Amino acid sequence: MSNLTINVEFSGGMELLFQNVSKHSIQFPAVNKEGKPSNLQDFILHIRDTMMTDKKDLFVEKDTVRPGILVLINNVDWELCDELEYELQDKDEIVFISTLHGG
Repeated sequence: MSNLTINVEFSGGMELLFQNVSKHSIQFPAVNKEGKPSNLQDFILHIRDTMMTDKKDLFVEKDTVRPGILVLINNVDWELCDELEYELQDKDEIVFISTLHGG
C-alpha cells in the first residue's frame, strides 16, 4: 500500500492544540479502510486521533472541523474543493487557520 506525503500547517492559534508545532509533514495511506482513495475527512480524523492529546473538541465537531476554522487545500478554500470529500493527492498542503480569538 502506498503512502501520500501531506504537508499540514496550523495557524491562528491552532498550533497550540498540536504541541506548539505549526508545520508537519505526514505520511498518510493513499487508500482508506474501505479501499477508496483517502479523503480529507479521513485525514482530519487521523490527525485528531494521532496528534492531539486533549481538547479535541476545539478542532473536530461531528466528524468535521469546527465552525470558525478555515481550511485551505493547496491555497484554495476547501469549499471550492469538495470539502471533506476531497481526495488527497501526494504533496498536498492542508492549512487550518482558527478565526476565533479570545478578547
